[in-house]
Amino acid sequence: MNKDQIKGRVEEAKGKVKEATGNILDDEELELEGNIQKNIGKAKAGFGDLKEDLKKNK
Repeated sequence: MNKDQIKGRVEEAKGKVKEATGNILDDEELELEGNIQKNIGKAKAGFGDLKEDLKKNK
């Protein structure tokens, strides 16, 4: 596991928490911020996964 995968999964988890908190508190801005953070985390993790796959297939 590389640092991009770890950072991406941490960001994704933080985004999910923000999104859920915004939903519970009926705070649309916080919910949207969490959704964006979650999706950025998914992208980072996906990039890390791709790097790992390329390293394995060399």
